[in-house]
Amino acid sequence: MLTHRPYGIEHPYAASPDQRVPVLPLTGEPVRLGVVAPGVDRVVCEWGSLELPMERGSAAAADAAALAGGEGHLSEAQARSLGADGAWSVVTPPVTEPVKYRFHAGTETTEWFEVSPAAWVSSGGEIRGGDGRVQDVEWLTSAEGVHRARFSFALGPDDHLVGFGERYDVLDQRGRSLDAVVFEQYKSQGVHGRTYLPMPFAHVVDASGRGWGFHVRTSRRTWYSSDDRSLTVEVALGDEPVVDLGIYEGSAIEVLKAFLDEVGRAEELPSWVFRLWASGNEWNTQELVTARMDAHRDLAIPVGAVVIEAWSDEEGITIWRDARYAVTADGSAHSADDFSYPADGAWPDPKAMIDDLHARGIKVILWQIPLQKTEFDTGQVAADAAAMVRDGHAVLEADGTAYHNRGWWFPKALMPDLSVQRTRDWWTDKRRYLVEDLDVDGFKTDGGEHAWGHDLVYADGKLGDEGNNLYPVHYARTFGDLLRSAGKAPVTFSRSGFTGSQAHGIYWAGDEDSTWEAFRSSVTAGLTAASCGIVYWGWDLAGFSGPVPDAELYLRATAASTFMPIMQYHSEFNHHQLPLRDRTPWHVAETTGDDRVVPLFREYAELRERLVPYLTEQAARTIATDRPLMRPLFFDHADDPEVWNHPHQYLLGDDLLINPVLEPGATSWTTYLPAGQWIDAWTGAATGPGSVTREVPLDVVPVYARATGWHHLEPIFHRKA
Repeated sequence: MLTHRPYGIEHPYAASPDQRVPVLPLTGEPVRLGVVAPGVDRVVCEWGSLELPMERGSAAAADAAALAGGEGHLSEAQARSLGADGAWSVVTPPVTEPVKYRFHAGTETTEWFEVSPAAWVSSGGEIRGGDGRVQDVEWLTSAEGVHRARFSFALGPDDHLVGFGERYDVLDQRGRSLDAVVFEQYKSQGVHGRTYLPMPFAHVVDASGRGWGFHVRTSRRTWYSSDDRSLTVEVALGDEPVVDLGIYEGSAIEVLKAFLDEVGRAEELPSWVFRLWASGNEWNTQELVTARMDAHRDLAIPVGAVVIEAWSDEEGITIWRDARYAVTADGSAHSADDFSYPADGAWPDPKAMIDDLHARGIKVILWQIPLQKTEFDTGQVAADAAAMVRDGHAVLEADGTAYHNRGWWFPKALMPDLSVQRTRDWWTDKRRYLVEDLDVDGFKTDGGEHAWGHDLVYADGKLGDEGNNLYPVHYARTFGDLLRSAGKAPVTFSRSGFTGSQAHGIYWAGDEDSTWEAFRSSVTAGLTAASCGIVYWGWDLAGFSGPVPDAELYLRATAASTFMPIMQYHSEFNHHQLPLRDRTPWHVAETTGDDRVVPLFREYAELRERLVPYLTEQAARTIATDRPLMRPLFFDHADDPEVWNHPHQYLLGDDLLINPVLEPGATSWTTYLPAGQWIDAWTGAATGPGSVTREVPLDVVPVYARATGWHHLEPIFHRKA
């Protein structure tokens, strides 16, 4: 069978073996045509009047290697995702006019395909709302229409560029190239420049501390590059060749406020979200979860929430593993009374476990993913999959068939179309008993990056090029609404998002290794996300993947996370192989042989408990004023050029300045304190402004308090005997 798809699988950053590259060539540019034809000895491409013999192999193998993501349980799946037996390819002559082509192998011939070259021209569409800042406008046009717009903004020599959603590489994106497309980059996000949570929004901060910002009002893909003179923006277009821009003048806070007035802002969440969160992907039984929480209790390490990832059968993600129940053949929802739990099963009594955890003051978060497995012929997961397709709840391909996930995680799974209320209700009704009857407190809304395809069809009328980036926004909203409807706070814990995600719950930085490099990248991710209006944010402290971190990295990360909006540890699935890879403090202590880990972790967890009232108050102030909770220094000190030389320092609320120790072996650490009066939080001594250096034993992360707020903060750091 011969297979050629001009767009391939539509991986945003890699070609598949059956793809045309580029999909839209410029006039005079050749293309590489790929076809998959297993079991044949010769393939020919009929290119207009020419016959082009094809060669075995494809460029996709190199792309697959680039996706492997290093060590971890998803890396092999990623590397396989683009591989294919029977790949053939050919490079065509330059394309100067529309050309039809097809492929032959033996007695089989494909349908005709056509490619039209495109060129950048000076007219063809409309820019709305540029506010006089837009220049150098061009339109990418072919015989088929206008495909993209390109324009630039002038930048001053000292302007800084911050935003574009959550970014892991640098705070100031001046001089770099990036895009805005939701993507699951498994680890090394800072190296690849890809993100789960992009936004077509950025601040331009000038030397005076004022500046401006912009928002490309689109959910389609956008691209950005800048140099010493300008920022160039490229925008994918739909049927109407129009670009709608928001331009906001003023300080960074004024710019952010104007942006959030358009796209929505966070709502206040209960104070318990600021306590320590604990998680491990291999905590897959009631006995294990209870044992981990018992260890917290016995070691006097306070914990506020447990995230249970491996609670379900991981088929439909609705039913506790080993539960007994009757299948609803029509795919309708169960109630709590429909289930029984064997005493020797993985979860003999989920309700009793949750009640016990609540009695200890621990909230319970359950894992989710917005996919429905399809590899089962019987059982509830098969009935649910059939109902999703039959009753019109699935995202569709252009031909009206159900879309199957093209990625490496949960491959070929169906996606519920959460763009419309009827499917949001259908999807969450299956999980309602967890909230209303079992009293679950929130959901880890993992994934959400699975929609690949420009022509996917959503029930709200959008095609994939416009709807795919919005999928994680709908997803978090769906589960937030479920919780609200049951009288709960909308506590969702997501990694993916887009413009509009500001209004929906909590975010974490996604999958990362336990390395110092990942530590630094994660701090940057938190600051860039905050610059775009994400209030509740955290990361897997010290990383979640790979071998257990050494004691120094773990404790430095713990210290930094104590002074971030969300503090949590988590570990990746490792097939229950020994040695275990739990990131619990006692397991890190046992693995590393370092007896400092547990007592120092306990001290920071206790300090975190004392910080909860401050964080609660400051989060409310953030939501009222749009001054970020985890705040890059330029928000308050944009007229001080030195702050840009300290991109990992930040304010936590109005009164605390944090400077995480981000290098191994450090014995002293220098902090830049901008104008004002500051107090070293650990000694109570006045210091600064300017550069100050202090010793940083493992029990100290540099924290400085504004003198005006020290009276209220001192008891947090210096408890009275």
